[in-house]
Amino acid sequence: MSQLTGGPSDGETDRTGQAGQAARTGEPEGAERWRGVERGLLRMRRTLLAAVSVPLAAVLGPVLWLAAGPWWAVLAAAPAAVALWGWRAIARNWASWRYAERDDDLLIARGVIWRELTVVPYGRMQLVEVTSGPLERHFGLARVQLHTAAATTDAHIPGLAPEEAERLRDRLTELGEARSAGL
Repeated sequence: MSQLTGGPSDGETDRTGQAGQAARTGEPEGAERWRGVERGLLRMRRTLLAAVSVPLAAVLGPVLWLAAGPWWAVLAAAPAAVALWGWRAIARNWASWRYAERDDDLLIARGVIWRELTVVPYGRMQLVEVTSGPLERHFGLARVQLHTAAATTDAHIPGLAPEEAERLRDRLTELGEARSAGL
């Protein structure tokens, strides 16, 4: 298996709006077909970042000014600095999420600093769930959660379009039943 590489720049997408797959994985043409997650996941995470950091900085500045003086109010810039760093970090994390369906297993890759590749054999799948909380539904997203016999399995794919999540659930369930029939 070849080594996974970093994702595209924040604005680099193909004509479908998905981040370019060959550029995201460093895989040669003809290898597994890697699919990325929806751009809505990036928008959702950035919205959450702004919803926390902007009010925190807006409240912290005046409180520190009144309680400790104008020089201490400068500390209110810390949440803004973290938000600026987080804005780019969220984009890199979003670009790192990808999955590929192979003949016998599902590959899920993620991570920027600590890269992780999870291989889930279809025959080991016990349950495939599609979930979508209120915030995910607002951004038109769903999450596929895979449960296997291993207690430590943390296989999930966030940020899928609901139609893709349902298609993937149905396909994985079908393949899981077919592969586990001989067990």
